[in-house]
Amino acid sequence: MEKLVADSENVRLDAYISSKETNLSRTNVQRLIEEGNILVNGQKKKISYKVQIGDNIEINIPEAKETSIKAENIPVEVVYEDNDIIVVNKPKGMVVHPANGNPDGTLVNAIMAMCKGSLSGIGGEIRPGIVHRLDKDTSGLLIVAKNDLAHINMSNQIKDRQVKKIYIALVKGNINEDEATINMPIGRSTKDRKKMAVRKDGKEAVTHFKVLKRYKDYTLLKVKIDTGRTHQIRVHLAEIGHPVIGDMVYSKGKNEFGVEGQMLHAQSLDFKHPITGKEMHLEAKLPEYFEKVLEKLDRENN
Repeated sequence: MEKLVADSENVRLDAYISSKETNLSRTNVQRLIEEGNILVNGQKKKISYKVQIGDNIEINIPEAKETSIKAENIPVEVVYEDNDIIVVNKPKGMVVHPANGNPDGTLVNAIMAMCKGSLSGIGGEIRPGIVHRLDKDTSGLLIVAKNDLAHINMSNQIKDRQVKKIYIALVKGNINEDEATINMPIGRSTKDRKKMAVRKDGKEAVTHFKVLKRYKDYTLLKVKIDTGRTHQIRVHLAEIGHPVIGDMVYSKGKNEFGVEGQMLHAQSLDFKHPITGKEMHLEAKLPEYFEKVLEKLDRENN
């Protein structure tokens, strides 16, 4: 158990604790508060409780328990691995985490087998430290933390926008600008709860793009995101009239190339190693199906 005596006032409980050197991210602090593992003056409080000077804060981090998720020997390309992190090239069509309708065959099931017990235990459950996600039908680089310190550090880097994420996308139509920034807030769609949408009351979402190549009816983009909202790139590009090819959720058009899932690939990541602080740059080449579509378009261009 860790104890703190508040030296500030009128600060939210979760914000106060995560600002201290507790090695806990704000998300993990919120979870611990909700579970009753953080007490103020011996009492359970809401996340929004405003601390007062002199408050006695007790933080109890429960022992990690074994997860019910089973390990499965599913082949996934490993781009980088050491004792602290593993970076994989997630294939299109693979769900990241088990959920209703996808109990197995996910990236987490594969990671469970690959890491063989060397996993983070944040949240009270021994599990792979998934610190960010990719949509099921988006391919590319994804970081997994093997221990709690790596998990916390990577989560904080992402929260502080210190991780540079570059995607490659093939979109419908010709974009006139060579490069531009889309700054539109995103929230849950009021018409379809499974979809996201641009909303005035949504969360900040910033997407930068640069044209790599123009084809007759399509444009190849390099995309960088400052924020990581659900479906962000797909929503933003559809909103400006250039949906990602193969995205049948945010595009009303036909699937011209017969691809399953959107032509969106997380190509590169730049970040600091969570333990050593070394500058890391990792890349994953485009999937074969993506390359074949581009080759076809190149032939038509010529």
